[in-house]
Amino acid sequence: MTTQREPGTGADGATSHPRWQPGDHILWRYRANGASDVHICRPVTVVRDTPDLLAVWLAPGTPCVRPRLLDGTPVHLEPLETRYTKPRGPVPTTWSGTGVLKLARPGDPWSVWLFWEPGWRFKNWYVNLEEPLRRWSGGVDSEDHFLDIAVYPDRHWEWRDEDEFDQALSVGLIDPGQADRVRRAGREATRLIGRWGSPFSERWTEWRPAPGWGTPRLPPDWHRPPGPPVADEGLPGTIAPSRAS
Repeated sequence: MTTQREPGTGADGATSHPRWQPGDHILWRYRANGASDVHICRPVTVVRDTPDLLAVWLAPGTPCVRPRLLDGTPVHLEPLETRYTKPRGPVPTTWSGTGVLKLARPGDPWSVWLFWEPGWRFKNWYVNLEEPLRRWSGGVDSEDHFLDIAVYPDRHWEWRDEDEFDQALSVGLIDPGQADRVRRAGREATRLIGRWGSPFSERWTEWRPAPGWGTPRLPPDWHRPPGPPVADEGLPGTIAPSRAS
């Protein structure tokens, strides 16, 4: 069962989106770099949605969509020199391994992901540098910025995917101005890590999903353009949040 919630108007005059409730199923999507089409889609379960934080759970076995080269090669197996120049398209897949807890604060040019080993042994945080999330009626959209930061339980950190970031810049998927903004965002994130601010200082490593949460489905219109918030969850053509049973 879903709970109907009306959109309101924010201080900037823009229409605000309704808050989701714990257990709602939404979509966490990424656009292709330099394009408007969605090439990554992950159905997730809402853990918390407040004005300060969106937290979602990507459960093991969740049906997702990710890009694959048109010749059938998985993107990560393609040599870096041609990884971003060969044609690609989205294909269905399943999230394997342990689940991921994703945390995002409004306006931040990154989200923070928590990974566990089997048996809930905490592995690391992962700062995914990206465009600030855009909320819409069915979930959130962003664009990945290639460069990432891994943060470990002993509080040391390291840059990740610097080679991919440099290659994306060299082939024009990001321009020099955007690359500078991404680097500045990365430095800001490392300062947050250095002072051990939120969310690292919080007890998210102890969080566990509710036992009754089901696995979200991948809707057939997962790729549709984001629309405005909907007051009526029954409007045709919308992806209204579903509740985990």
